[in-house]
Amino acid sequence: MTAKKIKRTEKFMRHAMAAHGNSVYLVALAQTRSEADAQDVAQDVFCRLLTDGTAFTGDEHLKAWLLRVTVNRCHELRRAPWSRRVESADDAGRELPAPGASTEDAALAELRADPVWQALRALPEKLRVVALLHYVEECTTEEIARIVGSPPATVRTRLHRARKQMRETLESPTSTTTIPAQEESYGQAHA
Repeated sequence: MTAKKIKRTEKFMRHAMAAHGNSVYLVALAQTRSEADAQDVAQDVFCRLLTDGTAFTGDEHLKAWLLRVTVNRCHELRRAPWSRRVESADDAGRELPAPGASTEDAALAELRADPVWQALRALPEKLRVVALLHYVEECTTEEIARIVGSPPATVRTRLHRARKQMRETLESPTSTTTIPAQEESYGQAHA
C-alpha cells in the first residue's frame, strides 16, 4: 500500500523551509561533504515533502521526518555509481570563495575552516550524523534513533565514539582548538 499523495499548501511549504531548511541543508552538507550535493539533497527532500501524504502531528514530527528523509537521500546519493567518480569542491581542497562571492559562500568558507567542523567532517558517516543531530540540531538520542533507524543504545555508543574521536583530533598537535572537559561530561550525562 502506498502513501496517499497530496499537494501541500504554499504556506505550509514556506513554514517548513523557513523553520527546517537550514537543518536539512546542514545535515546534507555533513553527510555529502559537497555544497552542490547538499543543495540537491535539500531540494529533493522538499520536493518529496510537497507531495508526500504524511499527516504531521506537530513541528517536531515534521522536523524528524525531514531529517530522516535527508539522511536516506544522502545514503541513496552515496550509493549511486557515478558518485564514486565525482570529486566535490570540498574534497578538492577549496578553501576560500572567489573575490566578490556571496555572503553565503563566505559563511561556508568560514565554517569549513573551523577546527570543530573539520573534526566533525573527519568522522565516519555513522558517527558524523549522530554527532551533528545531537549537538547542532539538539535531538535526543531517541529522536536520533528514529531518524537514523538504529536503537537508542547504538546512538549513545556512536555519540561516545564521535566525542572521543573529535577530542583526539582537536587535541592533536596540529589542532589549535580543544574541547572543554565540562562539555564532554555534559554530553556523556545526557547522551
